[in-house]
Amino acid sequence: MPLSQLNSQQLNAATANSGKNLIIASAGTGKTSTIVGRIGHLLNSGIDASRILLLTFTNKAAAEMVARLKKYFDSETIDKIEAGTFHAVSYRWLRQRKPNLTLKQTGELKTLFRSIYEKREFHRLSITTKQFSSTYLYELYSLYQNSTLGTFSDWMQEKYSDHESLLDIYQDIIDEFEDTKKEYGFASFNDLLIWAIDSIKEKSIEFEEVLVDEYQDTNTLQEELINALNPKSLFCVGDYDQSIYAFNGANIENISTFSTRYSGAKVYSLSINYRSSEPILMLANRVISKNKRIYPKELKVGRVGESKPPRLLVFDTLFEQYQSIADRIKRSQTSYDNISIIFRNNSSADGLEASLRELNIPCKRKGGTSFFDAKEIKFILDLLFIINNPKDLMAFIHIFEYAKNVGAALSKEIYLSLNHFGEGDLISGLLNPTIKELPKLNKVNNRQLGLFDDCNEIGLASRFAFMGFKKETLEHPIIKISKIERESLQYFENFYNLIKDTKNITNPYIMIRNIIDSKLYSYLVDRLSTQRGKLKTGEIDERKKEESKKRIINKARLLQELSKPYDNIGRFLNAMILGGGELSEGEGVNLLTVHASKGLEFEDVYIVDLSDGRFPNRKLMSGNGGIDEERRLFYVAVTRAKTNLFLAFAKYDKIRKQEYKPSQFLYEAKLLKEDKEDKESKE
Repeated sequence: MPLSQLNSQQLNAATANSGKNLIIASAGTGKTSTIVGRIGHLLNSGIDASRILLLTFTNKAAAEMVARLKKYFDSETIDKIEAGTFHAVSYRWLRQRKPNLTLKQTGELKTLFRSIYEKREFHRLSITTKQFSSTYLYELYSLYQNSTLGTFSDWMQEKYSDHESLLDIYQDIIDEFEDTKKEYGFASFNDLLIWAIDSIKEKSIEFEEVLVDEYQDTNTLQEELINALNPKSLFCVGDYDQSIYAFNGANIENISTFSTRYSGAKVYSLSINYRSSEPILMLANRVISKNKRIYPKELKVGRVGESKPPRLLVFDTLFEQYQSIADRIKRSQTSYDNISIIFRNNSSADGLEASLRELNIPCKRKGGTSFFDAKEIKFILDLLFIINNPKDLMAFIHIFEYAKNVGAALSKEIYLSLNHFGEGDLISGLLNPTIKELPKLNKVNNRQLGLFDDCNEIGLASRFAFMGFKKETLEHPIIKISKIERESLQYFENFYNLIKDTKNITNPYIMIRNIIDSKLYSYLVDRLSTQRGKLKTGEIDERKKEESKKRIINKARLLQELSKPYDNIGRFLNAMILGGGELSEGEGVNLLTVHASKGLEFEDVYIVDLSDGRFPNRKLMSGNGGIDEERRLFYVAVTRAKTNLFLAFAKYDKIRKQEYKPSQFLYEAKLLKEDKEDKESKE
């Protein structure tokens, strides 16, 4: 039976009397086993499985608990338990009452919202306040639904009083949006919870006990649903110190006020950690104790075996940090799958991935785009490939597909033409064409002319006269291809100039620098940043575009920095691409944000970029729970480690030319001694 596997703390919680029970399950203390044990206890006590509701934050978590229960009870019984996420369970209930209910994804609803928003003529208003964009207003409305029970106007007045003159219009948009959804039977994920609450109130849905996993992550709307159910018994499992979703509307007061909101509530604590070694737990306790203690606790060691103190790694530069960690991992005896590098900011992952790739270390990055899959990086690498090997057709096509009105077919035509002009040498055909006529393919039996059609492909060179092109461009035979237009010819000219200026460069660092500074790359940067700055209305958000430009250039500079140790392009490309080509998807070192690491564990954990401003992230903490939430993030990251914990700090970012001071968490962990100057600067 599941109860036989529990320790005394877990058993006391799992067999608690019916009522309002809160279980503080610290990191690594076996909360899943306790929940499974609790359900087993309920079933053994004679409670009908259909009168048990299990609410989780992922369907995977619910499925795992159900699978464990089926090891001890017959499947028919366990399948009667109502289990799943808040949204999944609500949807099942509502389908019985609203068979025509159509659940819509967020993107679809944003489109509907924008169609209503755009009918308002803000420009006619004589006010100085700039209205929120459609997308931002939609996200505010969604956050409001998750975090409060009052009216939207009151919530907006409290948070954005400077928009008071626009509140009536905002509310009018919201009202029409809701009316339109109702007319067509559309529902958002928030609607599922709101309508489920109404359904519960109208038609009593009774459960003997409701169990809630990850209770610290519940928002106000989810708490209202729990209260609407009003079960005879409530069993909530969570950890105040692992509440890290304030940015997503999570209300930490749900768990912090549990014992005062529910009369006769009992609080149980699971404090025996079976995951981490004693030195790691001592460090975690030292730091998290700086937060206000709602429920007194301290993690205790439940595992035996090797015990090593956490290591502080200090580096002069960010990039040196990433390379050194990659080298350390290369020399480690721990399997790559059992190693994780955890970071607060996604930008950290680029340098880490690049450094691991350089040493042929496989890695998997949860969420986001791989550094080497980013278009701005692939473009530079394709240029290096074509310079290193002019016969690389695919690299050439990838480069020229970015030109306006040039697709794969025309890119191939240009490539074959340049090879023809240079008698098999693409670079000669580009810079010093000896053949001036377009190539012709042999005619086939059906008289189709193939790729180059004499009648349709040969255009007039004179069509580009007086357009500001250089003499070399206007005299190049490539302009005889009639499909080439003014914009694509400008792109060709920029490509021509880059190759001409770099043809004798063999050092990859200098080559990448020249690429970044070229008109060709500037065109790419502008095109990508424009795409990434585009709103769904088709308008360009200039602030978003400029931020994208900075990120693109930072990525390019990172690649340039990575190339510094290499003296020729071939060796650099081999290290970057060929080594990485052997990587298997889903295997290797785990690159994770703190949020993505939650619930996981690894033998070795590296927490990087522990500098003030990066972790804690001063920019994000202002509206997301402050320093307490950043400290909880640090606590979550530290408690992922089982045996080896490495905390890394770099003093300087060469790309941004920015100096850093150590994170305050390193002082709180007592890995650094706070000097008088640092102490005064914080006060």
